[in-house]
Amino acid sequence: MKGKGLMWRLLRKNISAGQMIGFALANLVGLAIVVIAIQFYTDVKPVFSGEDSFLRKDFMIITKHVEGIGSLLGDRAEFSDEAISELEAQPWVRRVGRFATSDFGIDAYFGAGGSHTLRTQFFFESIPDEFIDVKATGWGFDPAQQVVPIIMSKDYLSLYNFGFAQTQGMPQVSEATIGSVPITFRFSGNGHDEIMRGRIVGFSNRLNTIIVPYDFMRWANERYSTGQFKSPARLIVEVSNPGDPAVDSFMKSHSYEIAGDKADSNRAAYFLTVVTTIVIAVGVIISALAFFVLLLSIHLLLQKNSEKLQNLLLLGYSPSEVARPYVKMVLIINATILVAAVALMLIARWRYIGTLQAIGIEGGTLAWSLMAAAVIIGAITAGNVVAIRRRVSALWHG
Repeated sequence: MKGKGLMWRLLRKNISAGQMIGFALANLVGLAIVVIAIQFYTDVKPVFSGEDSFLRKDFMIITKHVEGIGSLLGDRAEFSDEAISELEAQPWVRRVGRFATSDFGIDAYFGAGGSHTLRTQFFFESIPDEFIDVKATGWGFDPAQQVVPIIMSKDYLSLYNFGFAQTQGMPQVSEATIGSVPITFRFSGNGHDEIMRGRIVGFSNRLNTIIVPYDFMRWANERYSTGQFKSPARLIVEVSNPGDPAVDSFMKSHSYEIAGDKADSNRAAYFLTVVTTIVIAVGVIISALAFFVLLLSIHLLLQKNSEKLQNLLLLGYSPSEVARPYVKMVLIINATILVAAVALMLIARWRYIGTLQAIGIEGGTLAWSLMAAAVIIGAITAGNVVAIRRRVSALWHG
């Protein structure tokens, strides 16, 4: 231990405190920018996406633009196979699902105790199960059971409770209880007129329609309709980056419309992603420059001490022992930078998280920012340690 202390006192004479402090401050600034940007992105992402995840899938429902009385003149707003193939070929598209619609008459009766309290004409749509955001029990159709499960939009329940029910003196119902409300469907068409029971099994935030299982829709259209194939009028598209300007450009050039306010929220999410990426890139560049500053400082330090280092090697010290003081110095500096950067991130998050919580945003996990900080400082430390050992080894072999 005494020999190591003497070796350190011998080698530290040419160490520039200003250079080490400059490296530490530059690296601290770069690392703090990166982790704060990542943490802020994680905390506010749910505002735009509704899910706290960097790998979230996103969906949009698109239709063709209808002008004037085009449909009355025979101009149907449907998607041809060629149009769907062109959409599927876009680089931002993961997959495309087609809406199948009911092509027969449907009357629905809602009531209890054999007394129907509400009768209305109805419609059904269906999409492949992988596009449905509700994991419902009892989903599927067996003609022998004569029960049709349906998934409805949550907006429909709100319209009934706070619009129709209040004005007509009808009882309001919750999601938990509406599944017990008796529903009867009357299907007519193609020479058939039949009654089936219905059951609401879930409510969707994604789909603003009434969904039935795909196998029921296929069976019912074959039985009650004329059997004439119709192209889909709506498509559901899973996209990799919904805010990409290429998406908006494609939709405008083909006169396609995105349902709801999805386009605006997608653009906001894309803008957030771009800004965060720029901020993170600036922080990474600053950290990289700090890495090279330290690398240059260590190289000059080793060059100044090259004669002392060679004498220590000739006296029997191994290259790893000679390099150890510099490695230890780098480890201490970088560990201090890591702790300080995380502390700055937590302070910054503490300052803004109250504002986010006031508008109903609880924030995200700390895992991504902490992981990024550890990876960056680990890479910088590893690079510096390797550079030190290679330089000392070169002096030994020289």
